[in-house]
Amino acid sequence: MSQQGKLYLIPTTLGDNEPLEVLPLSVKKVVEQLDHFIVENEKTARRFIKKITPKKSQPSLVLMPIDKYADALEVSKYLNVCDQGISVGLLSEAGVPAIADPGAEVVKLAHLKNIPVVPLVGPSSIVLAMMASGMNGQSFAFNGYLPIDKAERKKTIKQLEKLSFDKNQSQIFIETPYRNEKMMIDLKSTLSNGTSLSIACDITLPTEYIKTLPIEKWGKENPDLHKRPTIFIIHRT
Repeated sequence: MSQQGKLYLIPTTLGDNEPLEVLPLSVKKVVEQLDHFIVENEKTARRFIKKITPKKSQPSLVLMPIDKYADALEVSKYLNVCDQGISVGLLSEAGVPAIADPGAEVVKLAHLKNIPVVPLVGPSSIVLAMMASGMNGQSFAFNGYLPIDKAERKKTIKQLEKLSFDKNQSQIFIETPYRNEKMMIDLKSTLSNGTSLSIACDITLPTEYIKTLPIEKWGKENPDLHKRPTIFIIHRT
């Protein structure tokens, strides 16, 4: 009986920089060994694999989609090859898999099938932003996307501000990049003057921008966040 394959959780870069600038050599070595990958986007996955392992045969790749069009029944079969001793890589579109990123269901399935799960080291924009914020690294929460509706969004911002104060807990969230500017306007107009706001944009890229200030001092700061991946963190003390 062949040894069971593993599920490797493979991080990627957060933008268009050289993979080995932000990823350890161990990621390259694992990608070199694998031919089966579960991916969000085939085109960008192929580009990343080619960039980190230029000599790898592209025709030999088996890429299995987990985008919004993927059939749930088909996805449930993606790890069947592990029973044949073949390992599979879950490849993030940006950053680390299954954290603000598709793939958690695949990881859950691996545990149910008793398939070893191996997370690899790589950049997480959420963790890096938290590290650089100066806020409470002992207690923080990631809240994903806030409501699109303006009134609901502002209501949620106030709720997160109160939660931050009540629990002494930093509150992290994200926005679709083309709506970042609207988010910034709502944060400035909704949060209390003494509440701290941290903005982390284009993390690990040459255009990286990270700043933490109380709301009363953000009035003079107007960073260009349009269409740039951004992490927002608030903390009221």
